[in-house]
Amino acid sequence: MASKCVIGVCLAVLCATPVFGDGGTTTSTIKLAKYMEGKTPGLRQPEAASQVKVTEKFNLYEIDGSSADELRALLVEKQRSDRTLRLDYFQRTGRILKVEQDETPFSARPAEPADAAEPAKADAPSAAAEPRRARQPRPWFENALYYVEMGAVVGLVLIVVFIFSRLSSLNQEVASALQQPTLTPTPLIMAVVLPSGHTPPNSPGGVQPNDAEIPEHLRPLVQSLANIPIPTPGPEQAVRLQASAIGVDAPIVQGDGWDQLKKGVGQHIGTTNPGHKGNLVLSAHDDVFGQIFRNLDRLQEGDKIVVFSSQSAYTYIVRQTQVVEPTQVEVMNQTQEPIVTLISCYPYLVNNKRIVVTAYLEQ
Repeated sequence: MASKCVIGVCLAVLCATPVFGDGGTTTSTIKLAKYMEGKTPGLRQPEAASQVKVTEKFNLYEIDGSSADELRALLVEKQRSDRTLRLDYFQRTGRILKVEQDETPFSARPAEPADAAEPAKADAPSAAAEPRRARQPRPWFENALYYVEMGAVVGLVLIVVFIFSRLSSLNQEVASALQQPTLTPTPLIMAVVLPSGHTPPNSPGGVQPNDAEIPEHLRPLVQSLANIPIPTPGPEQAVRLQASAIGVDAPIVQGDGWDQLKKGVGQHIGTTNPGHKGNLVLSAHDDVFGQIFRNLDRLQEGDKIVVFSSQSAYTYIVRQTQVVEPTQVEVMNQTQEPIVTLISCYPYLVNNKRIVVTAYLEQ
């Protein structure tokens, strides 16, 4: 029964398989009527067909009492031939590319033993992985081009970073250039010598301004400064000075010339008001006109000096005491902090130097 099925399938495939060609025809002569109608199994019955001939334009197959294995081989060859014809047709029409085929007939191929199939399957992964292990290294110039490209990318990044940093620094420089510094007003004419200078009371000429300590070429300038107008009194001007540590309690007048110091403690014209940022310069005599600053050299660091205005009182703390030359007028310079500077002749009855006490506003 199996042989009949195989023969029937093979004949059906052989007869029904189309042929692709240039208009060729297929002619099949099958004498199986009596065989298909017979009831007795077998291939050699007189009622069955004894011969099947299939004549095609490209292939010729003859089936005459063949066994099942031969029919299987014949079926495979038929299928391969039809596949070849289809491929040729597709190649001629341009639907596929030409591929290499193994033209060895299936029947002529040597049969592989069953034992050899398993090792072939086992070696399949290693054969597939073989191309990866056998990968050829890239040529040296490709590696060189790769490194050149990487260097170009890194260089471009560095250039961008440098440009942004440079722009930031330029913006800062422009901003600092546009920002104007805070200007500190300074008098057009500075003092030539420190105030309160005079000859001692026991000198031959008596008490009088000491012009000898003024450089000769600057004496006309000093004479012109004596005529500076006194500012109009205001509520924020200093009006009184107290230093309890040395027993001082005296009025403050505007100006520190010869006539002003006869009245009390003189404020140098142009210096700041008490409690304000800057240097408040006050001077007085130590041996004449009340000897207000007679004991100025006894002030110690930490002692308090109180300066009054018409509205309030301001307390300063003594920080420094120094003896300087009459021409060291830099002690009268303005500062960024609120301070008061007390000046008087020194030593007592000699008056060839100045004693300077500096105190800072108590916060």
